[in-house]
Amino acid sequence: MDTSRLDKLLAFIQNEPNDEFLKYALATEYLRLNETEKALAYYEDLVNNHPDYTGTYYHLGKLYEALGRTDDAISIYEKGMSITKQKRETHAFSELQAVYRQAAGFEDDDDY
Repeated sequence: MDTSRLDKLLAFIQNEPNDEFLKYALATEYLRLNETEKALAYYEDLVNNHPDYTGTYYHLGKLYEALGRTDDAISIYEKGMSITKQKRETHAFSELQAVYRQAAGFEDDDDY
């Protein structure tokens, strides 16, 4: 297992424990290493403590789906859509809307 990237990120977070980019990078790295519980903890920390870090919502929702937590995924997609809409981040909003509709069981042609 290549942990050199992980080791570097962990060293960086020691100096900047509230850095949202480092938390996101750690979550992504843990997910890559198949350490889902650690990835989940970082993603959940981000949505709770850095709710404007909008890239988190898609990945946390997908992780919830992979863990069979569909209701949590739908809820996190809804929260992310609300925040990205407020921030006028149309691309992020449309990505979240697409995964939300899929997770919620909407078909592309259904009225919403």
